Amino acid sequence: MLNLDRLRILHAVARHGSVSGAAEGLHVTTSAVSQQMAKLERETGQQLLAKNGRGVRLTDAGRLLAGHAQRILSQLELAEADLEAHRGQAVGELLLSAFPTAARGLFPAVLAALRADHPQLRVRMRELEPEDSVRMLVRGDIDLAVVLDWHNRPLSLPGGLAKESLLDDPADVAMPAAHPRAGAEWVELADFADDEWISWPGGEFCHDWLLFTLRGQGIEPKLCHTAGEHHTQLALVGAGLGVAVAPRLGRGPLPEGVVVAPVRHTMKRHIYAVWREDADRRPSIRAAVEALRAAADGVGG
Repeated sequence: MLNLDRLRILHAVARHGSVSGAAEGLHVTTSAVSQQMAKLERETGQQLLAKNGRGVRLTDAGRLLAGHAQRILSQLELAEADLEAHRGQAVGELLLSAFPTAARGLFPAVLAALRADHPQLRVRMRELEPEDSVRMLVRGDIDLAVVLDWHNRPLSLPGGLAKESLLDDPADVAMPAAHPRAGAEWVELADFADDEWISWPGGEFCHDWLLFTLRGQGIEPKLCHTAGEHHTQLALVGAGLGVAVAPRLGRGPLPEGVVVAPVRHTMKRHIYAVWREDADRRPSIRAAVEALRAAADGVGG
């Protein structure tokens, strides 16, 4: 009989296209993946992987078995969801993720509510950027993710995911208190065409959005500093080192020397929860979505 854990590893190798990628996704060592694949080849009596330069590729037999593994694992998730739904209680383990400001602005209330209302549910959270969350969700490494798109830049989502809107989060421009536009009732992005910008790290979804948005206004961005944390960005603004986009969710008190102003044509992030459709019947997923809705209602939007 085929070993389910080894089928899961084969599925990960097929999904990631490499042993190292599968190991990273499964949080094991590359040698552990290689050993389990060797055992699976002995079980099946067929070669499943072949060398391809410095990496590997699936053989015809490997692709055939990987297709079955995907269907088996999907059916297993459906079975687990049905059993949890039949019991009618949120139990077991639930793995959640959120980008930093949602983790700070929503998840303390969400996690506390789930602990109080569903004591048999073990919830764990990871802070991840939206695109990383989506990748891990599709792989089955997490169960539900809170992600975002911007008003003018949607996040690409693969098929097979369910989605629930939570809130729209307006974003302001943060500037030093001595800036000529400080104290304005509203601003235009064009007001900052000559300013240096403090942005998210290169390659992140929000970094690419900022470049796209400024260039759409005819502004060639002058990026002077990057930081992943909004509090770090605002601290740099307070030191007079540039201006930054400052979403309101999870922002907290502004540092000394920083003022914010809304953009006349409002910039908004749309924040929503996503999960695999196969898990839609799980009471734990529904409980998490309800807790997220309540937390989102509590912060407004």
